[in-house]
Order: sequence, then structure tokens, then C-alpha cells
Amino acid sequence: MHKVHLIIIHEIKTMLTRPSFLFAAFGIPLISALSMFIVTAINRESPDTLETVFGPASQPAQQVEGYIDPGHWLRNIPPLPENYSLQAFPDETSAQAALASGQISAYVIIAADYLSSGEITYVRPDFTPLNAFAQSGIIRQALQANLLNGDLKLSSRITRPLNVTMISQAPAPEREPEHPLTFLIPYIVTMAYYVIILMSASFLLNSVTKEKENRVLEIMLLSVTPRQMLSGKIIGLGIVGLLQALVWIGFGYGLLRISGKVYNLPASFQLPVSFLVWGLIFFLFGYIIYASLMASVGALVPNLREASQATFVVILPLIIPMLFISALIEQPQGSLAITFSLFPLTAPVAMMTRLAATQVPVWQLLLAVSLMAVTAGLLIRSAAGLFHAQTLFAGQAFNLKRFLSALAGRT
Repeated sequence: MHKVHLIIIHEIKTMLTRPSFLFAAFGIPLISALSMFIVTAINRESPDTLETVFGPASQPAQQVEGYIDPGHWLRNIPPLPENYSLQAFPDETSAQAALASGQISAYVIIAADYLSSGEITYVRPDFTPLNAFAQSGIIRQALQANLLNGDLKLSSRITRPLNVTMISQAPAPEREPEHPLTFLIPYIVTMAYYVIILMSASFLLNSVTKEKENRVLEIMLLSVTPRQMLSGKIIGLGIVGLLQALVWIGFGYGLLRISGKVYNLPASFQLPVSFLVWGLIFFLFGYIIYASLMASVGALVPNLREASQATFVVILPLIIPMLFISALIEQPQGSLAITFSLFPLTAPVAMMTRLAATQVPVWQLLLAVSLMAVTAGLLIRSAAGLFHAQTLFAGQAFNLKRFLSALAGRT
């Protein structure tokens, strides 16, 4: 135990004296906090400044657009938006003249055989696809109302056949689906956990490969067992990684709470304290799992360059939830989200995405933690076994088949 303790102290001291780690652990959160402080100060001095950024968009100016209708499909113009109006023109020449003089911003040509061809031409002097989409919607509604003999109710019902009222029996307040924070908060949590776990696990990879290159690893194995050495490194670098996770999660949680007070965010966007507890638990097990995998890679490759190329295979399961992040956020109780959050290699990221998006049943949290604990124990045992035979692989390039065989104990 004394030897493990010495390794733990050595790893902690080594990491805490690295400027790159200090900047990543404390500099990035401090910069974020400073940015938040500046934004808050601006909001207090001039509330209207941020209101123009975060508040609802201002109403655009009155927009007049023309239309040419040789087939007389628009016999009656239905009610239009307050800031929008249509002006009829007999031909394209007069419409083009009005466009050139600035009387109208664009014009539409409705084909005489519209009923059979459905052809509409939209002309404007600049390229604005978003405005074109809005224009097509207004013209479509106008034509639809006229084709239905001016029955606006029937036209509205055809456009929106369903008027759904969603009732949730969940005890927690529901988030507005259209609110940007509904997607943004889980997305930020996902990215943060991916970066924290990957960075923390990479510490162990760098430590093992560097000590292997300078032959220090072989000397250490003369006085400590592989399990003692690996345990000391995982615990020591885990403490450093936990410190970084505490700082990042603490700063993020604090900034979110401050944002809620400053910008009056709804209660549904305020993450509970239990989120911090589960966040630390999933970080620890996620770190142990991926640190063990990184250590296994470090034991098999000859140098850090080879190790960097091989890490993609190891971190691939951690990347998979990010590829499906939209599905995880939009359907956090779906089968895909539940599967990813229970599978040990994807659970550290996927479960935190779900926790940031909705309430997760306790039994799923406990099951995910149990599966990760079993996986972490097996991986630590496998990684420690690799150090007995690590000299057999000295000088060899990384090979996936050899890596999986060694990890399974068939070295």
C-alpha cells in the first residue's frame, strides 16, 4: 500500500505542475466566468442591449410584394400578416419597373395553367432563401383559400389538420420544446463530459507511454507489481481528473444558476443538486473505464505517436452518443437513449445527456452504475495483466486484433 501511495503522490505532483493542465482546469472556467460577469454587467447597465440579442426579434418593416396572375387564381386576397401586403400588376414589365423603383421588394408570377402545372416564379433583386421560403408560404395560403372558394376555416384546417394538446404527468416542470436552451443545455453537458473524460483518461496514456519510452516503466516493475503501479496511476491521475471535473461542473452549475437569476430562466432549466452527485459518479466510473483502456493501449504501443493514432479505436464508443445527440436530447426516454445510457462504454456521456434533458428513473441510474463498476473492475484487471507482457510488444505497431486479444487475457 505504501508503494501505491508513493505512485499516487508522484502522479498528482507531476500533473499539478504542468501549465497546460492548470490552464485547462482553471483557466477555461475562469474565462467563462469572466465572460458571464461582463455580460451580466452589460445587462445591468443597459438591459435593452441584451434584450435585442436574447429577446424576441423586432417586427420587420412593412413589406410590399407584387403578383402577376393572368389566370385570375387570386380572386380574393385573404387576411395577410400586418407587415405584409400584395399588389397586383397586369404584366411583368410593370412589375419589373416597380421593383426597380423600390415600390415593391419582389414579385410573383402565377402561371396561367397553375392548376395543372403548379408553377410559380418568385423574382427579387437579392439572394435571400429564407425570405423566399416565407413568401412561398404566404402565396400558398392565398392560393389555397381561393381554390377552396374563400373558405378560410377549411383552408386553415387543411394547412393544420391537427390541434394537439400535450399533457404530461411528469412531476417536474416541462421545458418548452422550441426554447433554445432545451437543446443547448444537454448539448453543452454532453460536450463537457466528453472532453473531461477524454482528457483525464489521456493523462494515463501519456504517463505510461512516456515512462515506457525512457525505460522507467521497466525499472518500476522491478519493485512494484503491475496491479500496484496501475492502481497508483489510476487513483493519482483520477484525483487530478476529479479536481478538474469538480471545477468544470461547479463553474458550469454556478453559471447556470446565476443565469437563471439574471435572465429569469424558467424553473425547468435549473438543474437539481442531484445532477452534480450523479455527474461525479458517472465521471469517476467513466474515467476508470477509459483510463484502463488507455493504459492498455500504452502497454502495447512503442511510443506516444503510435498511441495517439490508436486512441480512436478506444474512444469510439465515447463518440457514438455524440453522433446521435439530437435523438438523445429530443427523445431522452426513447429506446436508443436508454440503450446508450445503460451500455457501460457509452453510459458516461449518454446518461449525462439524458439527466440534463429530463428526469431519469433511479433504477436506470443504479443499473448503469452497476454495469460500469463491473466493467471497470474487469478492465483494470486486464490492463494490469498487459504490463506483465508489455516487453513482448516493444517496438511493434498497434494492431486491433492483438489489442483485443490482449485485453481479453489471451497474451
